[in-house]
Amino acid sequence: MRVSSNLGFLWKELALPDAMRRAAAAGFQAVEVHHPFGHEASETAALLDELNLTLVGLNVGFGAGGPAEFGVGARPGREDEAKQLIDQAISYGTATGVNYVHVLAGLAEGPAARNTFVANLTYACERAGDGELTVVIEPLSSGAAPGYFLRTVDQACSIIEAVGAPNLKLLFDCFHVESEQGDVATRLRSCAAYLGHVQIASVPGRSEPNTGDVDYRQISAVLDDIGYAGWVGAEYNPTSTVEAGLGWFKELT
Repeated sequence: MRVSSNLGFLWKELALPDAMRRAAAAGFQAVEVHHPFGHEASETAALLDELNLTLVGLNVGFGAGGPAEFGVGARPGREDEAKQLIDQAISYGTATGVNYVHVLAGLAEGPAARNTFVANLTYACERAGDGELTVVIEPLSSGAAPGYFLRTVDQACSIIEAVGAPNLKLLFDCFHVESEQGDVATRLRSCAAYLGHVQIASVPGRSEPNTGDVDYRQISAVLDDIGYAGWVGAEYNPTSTVEAGLGWFKELT
């Protein structure tokens, strides 16, 4: 299992350059960043090169409503804003060599929201082009994001099929999937053809992944079995310091 460090959760109290240095010092070879836009892309790219780190992914911005809205990708009437945020993320990602850009759906429901999301994702995939940059969407659990539009793996796969773009994939967060639907291993197998990225944390506590209800040694074997060769993002809340809780990292990598 190739594990990346999600800096939206790990070392989140530090400025991005300092968090990147701590991740590299801890042995990670890749990082994920939720919203790096306060730092110049050229500076981030230079630091990634200096530290020999891969930037695996970043999120499209939340929009004018801030974090409470969880994005605007599926919000009817906010299409211009969604496109501006998509453009920003893809431009930043292209400059830093990112693997994927995650388009947040936001708080919405119903057919109009689905149609809006499909249209915005189609735009994002066209803007990403036919290079190595992938667009991803992620179902979020109702406990973590009440009212979020994208809730289940089946719903996400249906939207991916509706868009029909080869560079649109599924971000499969094991914490959210287990919390909302259960049976992570079976669901991973069922969506193998759509898989673009995987994230891990314990369930239900969302702490270090070697605790809780999900056996990530089993999940690692499933990923091998379905031929997933991408990064697996560590997106969890440390129980103390990040470094003190990294025993799982040695177990899984």
